[in-house]
Amino acid sequence: QVQLVESGGGLVQAGGSLRLSCAASVSGKIFSTYAMSWYRQAPRKQRELVATITNIGTTTYADSVKGRFTISRDNAKNTAYLQMNSLEPEDTAVYYCNARVTVFAYWGQGIQVTVSS
Repeated sequence: QVQLVESGGGLVQAGGSLRLSCAASVSGKIFSTYAMSWYRQAPRKQRELVATITNIGTTTYADSVKGRFTISRDNAKNTAYLQMNSLEPEDTAVYYCNARVTVFAYWGQGIQVTVSS
């Protein structure tokens, strides 16, 4: 069983920045095979995909965060990141890390991000 632990959330003012981290409890060699994604779920809304980075480094983003968020990974540290800039109140949500390989998918426990106006 793979464990994913998110960190870096919190309260920030609109226009500010946060960097989320997702540390995986596997070796770097195994971690490098995973596609890593960040999802978020705001109150009374469905969980939505925010960004993905594949095992070869290809990145994709939701339209709502393009140009503001950057997903990255450090396989040597078994960690994925989400750099969030120019945060807006609409970005307030619980953010979840997801690791996926073949038919297997793993989730972190989620971390709160709150952006005040």
